[in-house]
Amino acid sequence: MVKGTQAQTVIEVLNKIPKHKRKQVKEVTLDMAANMAKIIRSAFPNAKQVTDRFHVQQLAFDAVQELRIKYRWDAIDKENEKINSAKDNNEKYEPEVLSNDDTIKQLLARSRYVLFKPESKWTPTQKIRAELLFERYPLLKTAYELAMRLNYIFENTKDKGIAFTRLAQWYDKIELSKIESFGTVARSIQANYLSILNFFDNRSTNAAAESFNAKIKAFRSSFRGVRDINFFLYRLAKIYA
Repeated sequence: MVKGTQAQTVIEVLNKIPKHKRKQVKEVTLDMAANMAKIIRSAFPNAKQVTDRFHVQQLAFDAVQELRIKYRWDAIDKENEKINSAKDNNEKYEPEVLSNDDTIKQLLARSRYVLFKPESKWTPTQKIRAELLFERYPLLKTAYELAMRLNYIFENTKDKGIAFTRLAQWYDKIELSKIESFGTVARSIQANYLSILNFFDNRSTNAAAESFNAKIKAFRSSFRGVRDINFFLYRLAKIYA
């Protein structure tokens, strides 16, 4: 284990591995952080870099949520204005209630998990909520469809050449959508498209490492922190090794 992610620190630790063994590494999965790419280039010069698909997909889902949150804040602002206006006129404010008994503000708050799931996995309640949401906010529907399309490409494309074409078409749809929150996604994919496409060679991900990392964090939090690092590592080895 290495403390922190500073490139030079990690490189120094990895360089303790004999060079001939490091040269045998053929592939490394990583996120889109520049320091990670630098580490791999230095420590594993013969390794092909593969951007983890889940980091790319997460960017797209974050963009969808950013748009949802923006609409929610707008709804809160409008509701506050109406409340103040009602007070000024000595009237009682009655918020708009939709057919599923959600107010606009509640609809946007409760749609968070709907936008992470494919339509086929929506519950009946979520399906109604999505219909109401997309009817009122069509741009949010477009953003959701873009995120789901990216997920489809990673799930169902086996050939690297076909993946290149599909990702290019997806990129064009982002450009046409003019959704501001997807601008970062587009630029990130453009900057890392070679390592993203490398995923389609062997479909490698660092899901196992991420899962193990989550277990370590959960184990650590159960003790509300760690004082004796050596004993903590010993216990990890006994439990998970």
